[in-house]
Formats: sequence, structure tokens, C-alpha cells
Amino acid sequence: MMKKVFVLWSAAVLCGISITAPVASAHSFPESETPPAGATLDKPPPRIMIKYDAPIEKLFASLEVVNDGGQNEAAGPPEVSADGSELSVPISKLGPGDYTVKWRVVCIDTHHTEGSYSFSVARAQP
Repeated sequence: MMKKVFVLWSAAVLCGISITAPVASAHSFPESETPPAGATLDKPPPRIMIKYDAPIEKLFASLEVVNDGGQNEAAGPPEVSADGSELSVPISKLGPGDYTVKWRVVCIDTHHTEGSYSFSVARAQP
């Protein structure tokens, strides 16, 4: 009888723990991008910036701005803000065309996320 009570009590405790335990997984995903995804700009931006919804690790962050020919237009290494919420990179002067921003980050809890988006720089009107 005592064994049955112990088994039932153990099962109840485990159920209670699994129901009330917080989920310990978090991922960093973009909240906003500058320039925005899908934008067509009249003039090229001097920098690309992505703001994340959770802090990222500086050591593992990558950010590229790739032109139609596959060349990375970054003019320096990616930079992470002091609070870990923003990833940015200076870029060389972009000409008219389409560009793809490719990012990969690791959240402070070691989960990684990656993605890409595109924007365009318009050709100058005569």
C-alpha cells in the first residue's frame, strides 16, 4: 500500500513540475532592420543595422551585405551594441541594384538563428 501511495505521489509531483516549469529556450530574432526588408532606397545607406528581440553574443555574430555578383559589400567587421540588442556593419558606397543582407547570430543561451532579407538601391533618374 505504501509503495502505491509513493508511486502516485511521485507521479503527481512530476506532473506538477512539468506543468509549472518555465520554458528555458530563447532565440534571437530580428525586431527591425535598417534599411527595412523589401525597401527601395533613393540613396545607399552608410550602414546596415538589425535590432534583435533578445541579446546576442558578440563573438558569434555575422552580417554580410551581398551584391548581385555575390560580393560582400561590408566595409568592416560586424559590430554588436553594448547591450547585445543590435548588430550592424558599415558598408561601402553601394551602386544601384539589389542587395541581400545575410545574418547569423547566437543568443546568450547558445541557440543560433540565421536569415536574410533584400533591399534595393534605385537607379538615379535623369
